[in-house]
Amino acid sequence: MPDSRHPAALPPDILHARCQETRTRRSGPGGQHRNKVETAIVLFDPQTEISAEASERRSQNDNRRMAIFRLRLNLALGFRTEISETDHPSELWTTRCRNGRISINPSHDDFPSLLAEALDRIVASEWDVSAAAEQLHASTSQIIRLLKHEPRAMTLVNRERQQRDMRPYK
Repeated sequence: MPDSRHPAALPPDILHARCQETRTRRSGPGGQHRNKVETAIVLFDPQTEISAEASERRSQNDNRRMAIFRLRLNLALGFRTEISETDHPSELWTTRCRNGRISINPSHDDFPSLLAEALDRIVASEWDVSAAAEQLHASTSQIIRLLKHEPRAMTLVNRERQQRDMRPYK
């Protein structure tokens, strides 16, 4: 599966270019600068209708970087691409998964891409995480660990598994 297949795997500059950006003010800490300058960034991806925002920094550029990362996470959680069991893991996945272990920090730029790939594979495996892990050449516990780095992902998987009378993961 090529890295660019899922929108969460797009490079930040390409993803940003396809989004609508809104600058606004937000309340909270930051003093006069925060209250007078539009440093908050809201990004909306019209192709998927998924959005994200950041307003906790004083710098518009810092907030833009945070909003792009959050948008990539939201895309990983809310947008699925179809894959088949015969599709091979992406090059990114292959470089991050060695001997069945996934090496990634949840704040790293590659995390949303890996999360999206794992979720796409889980959905393709009809929510069987063990089957998805086997296709990704990782252990089930490593996939669960990856999902736990983003609690919304774990909630999504468990909710879908419960709807199918499958045991949820802890």
